[in-house]
Amino acid sequence: MTALQTRLERQQNLRTALKMRREKKYPSPNKQRKDTHFQIRLATGPRQNNGIFYEIRTYDIKPAKMKEFLELANEHFHFCPARSELVGFWYTDLGALNKVLHIWKYDNFAHRTAVRHALANDKDWQGKFISVVRPMMEKQHNEVAYLVPWCQLGKPPKEGGVYEWVTFQMKPGGPALWGEAFQAAINAHINTGYTRLIGVFHTEYGLLNTVHVLWWNESPDHRAAGRHSAHEDARVVAAVRDSVRFLESQQNVLLIPMQCSPLK
Repeated sequence: MTALQTRLERQQNLRTALKMRREKKYPSPNKQRKDTHFQIRLATGPRQNNGIFYEIRTYDIKPAKMKEFLELANEHFHFCPARSELVGFWYTDLGALNKVLHIWKYDNFAHRTAVRHALANDKDWQGKFISVVRPMMEKQHNEVAYLVPWCQLGKPPKEGGVYEWVTFQMKPGGPALWGEAFQAAINAHINTGYTRLIGVFHTEYGLLNTVHVLWWNESPDHRAAGRHSAHEDARVVAAVRDSVRFLESQQNVLLIPMQCSPLK
């Protein structure tokens, strides 16, 4: 092939490529970059636009020591909130026994590191509380989670109710896979009006693809009546059926707020 033929063939290939682009048979390089960015953003899933996260701590307490642990926590937990924000502190009543669950808010990981360092060197905190309650514990567990971007941390309309902590183990893939269907199911329950949403948390450390939902109800009986009505609501049934295809397992516990808990 001569140099002239080679040049003519290249020109023909270029004309063909330009024609195909005009006919949208394949995207331009700029569009390819935009599509790639879009796919990456969806793959990680949306998130709140700040560094705030929540540490969820669960302690299993020895049955014989549960009453004493609760008394000590109510008496001494005023030491810790001075350094980090305690969102809530509860003990389980149904679904699990002899467990406590508390949630802490941090501005970022550096904030948590500073708080943990300060507490480790606080003689009152270590001597009056930690050293006393540590032998009462059988197991400790913690997770780091973010609020989902479509949820702000709420408050109950009044004190004196009960909380339900529902844990959903979703299929791998993150909110890019199941986020829209999950949000629709949550909103369907909210729209029934029988319960109050407090927060929806998506794990960053711990068992991944886990979503915790915190609800408030006036009483266990009020929740039971509301759930019964919700199961007969066509909107709720449709939303739940759409979301369960992404669900692997779920469990819940009924929580009673402690005296030291900001959420009561």
